[in-house]
Amino acid sequence: MNEAALDAAQSRSDFARVAILNGFGRVLGDGIIGLQALYVAIKLGVVPDRPVVYRLPCLPTMVQAVHAAAEFVEVRTLPWDFATPNTRFAEVGRFRRVIDIRDFAFDPDFRRSSMIDFFLRRLGVEPSLVPPSSRRNTWLARRVPPSRPRLPNGYVLVCPRASTPLRDMPDAIHERILQRALTMAPVVTQGSVPRGLESDVVQVPPSTSFAALCGLVRYARWVISTDTAMVHLADAFHVPCLAFFPTHRPEWRVRDYPLCMSAALRTGIPLGAEFARDANDHALARVAWFPDGEDLGWLDRAVGLSALSVWSPD
Repeated sequence: MNEAALDAAQSRSDFARVAILNGFGRVLGDGIIGLQALYVAIKLGVVPDRPVVYRLPCLPTMVQAVHAAAEFVEVRTLPWDFATPNTRFAEVGRFRRVIDIRDFAFDPDFRRSSMIDFFLRRLGVEPSLVPPSSRRNTWLARRVPPSRPRLPNGYVLVCPRASTPLRDMPDAIHERILQRALTMAPVVTQGSVPRGLESDVVQVPPSTSFAALCGLVRYARWVISTDTAMVHLADAFHVPCLAFFPTHRPEWRVRDYPLCMSAALRTGIPLGAEFARDANDHALARVAWFPDGEDLGWLDRAVGLSALSVWSPD
């Protein structure tokens, strides 16, 4: 069959399908949650089987990998010429329906509601009709066999860095968490190890595969993280988690995660901010980690309270 015939055959096939433009963003956490919403929409029959998810080119390796794990979708490239809603998608008439979520990070609804609810609504599903167990990241664990890392058994995994610096843990916060966690178990961090803790804390290099990243979370006994994708992986693999939220209300991210304890920080930055407006926002975000100045008693209490649920007798 020549190229023209193949294209015609694909066009006939696509006519019964749904296309999703900028399918669930450019970062790992959005992809994990968006694919859960799509998985639910397919199961409910709201979206026909095997939708086409158009992704922007040159996405990070891990973001590409999470979509590759979702065999219930077909992934295609969305050219940069069609990256924003200002440009009409050239192949809109080729599909039964096109769901356009380009630039969704700027949508006020996305910035003021639960991420899973936002994606469900955009896909045509009423979130209140979906049970909490189906709003968790259930699609993932059965499709990605996690690789077991060569790390001490029962380790605590600390994740101080996010996809945006606005949510990063300050170094002093990271160090205090490492010190507290070391009193309970071996400690592994994705951040830099502070001076004086080099012999006690294991620094893990960036994972080379999505299976390795999932394994890093799956085989941890406890995850302590800022607002980043590791929180959503912890839910997928049923690992207890303590999560800090500098810019979002916790219920917008972890409302349905029964093993996640959350701590909201008061920054003075508009709630739901995805990006810093200027350097002052970074300063506000940092100060929020220190509500009592150098007294980090609040942090010790949060870590201790979360630890009780991890180390309490069965």
